[in-house]
Amino acid sequence: MNIQFEGMTVIVTGAAHGFGRAIAREFAGRGAFVWACDVIADELDETRQICQELAGNCQVKVVDVRDRAAVFGFVDEILAEDETVQILVNNAGGVLGQVGRPLEEISEEDWDSIFDVNTRGAFYFAQAVAPSMKAQRYGRIINISSGAGLGVSLTGIQAYASAKAAQIGLTRQLAHELGAWNITVNNIAPGFVLSNPNSIRQFESYGEEGQRALINRFALKRLGTAEDIAHGVLFFASDYANWITGQVLSIDGGR
Repeated sequence: MNIQFEGMTVIVTGAAHGFGRAIAREFAGRGAFVWACDVIADELDETRQICQELAGNCQVKVVDVRDRAAVFGFVDEILAEDETVQILVNNAGGVLGQVGRPLEEISEEDWDSIFDVNTRGAFYFAQAVAPSMKAQRYGRIINISSGAGLGVSLTGIQAYASAKAAQIGLTRQLAHELGAWNITVNNIAPGFVLSNPNSIRQFESYGEEGQRALINRFALKRLGTAEDIAHGVLFFASDYANWITGQVLSIDGGR
């Protein structure tokens, strides 16, 4: 499939590294104007440089997706320049440095912080872009969840599994709410990919034997890449997925 996005405006959250950077790069390399955001300024600028090396258009801004005013301000800035947003990729999320601990040790702040970045941020961005997408009667929203949202999290972090499951529920609900305006809302649930410092530390903690055991759980007997996830996003954003909405695509090497 030759998928192109010439003339389209795309927002990618959590674009400083990993999935977000790969997604931004793939869109920029296919003609889209990418607006990328994250809270890690230096790595976010590296994403911009990588996109520009592909002759792609990419603007970046430090935005905390947990801050509703910041999210809406960012979208307003985009609309003032580009007038419309065709594609939103809610990738920002993660475990925020937390590790698996017993239930009784989890504080309210620990729980809320993970929900804020993984679920609240996706809701805020969908809220912010919906009026523009409704007005043009077109839109693609792709949320990045996790296999943890469909089963049990390898991290052992209760809030992470719960927040990703909630995001999947939000995806299905918004698909039904926005479908009348030709706006599709879909979800990608990645498997274990070495895409960021947290996942790398987690993999290293397993040791050689644990790493082999993890990889042997996959039908393809190998780890995936950030590009594997990005390619799923491209499909959902493309015309090939015109009649697909409210769906969850597991990209996990077969489990």
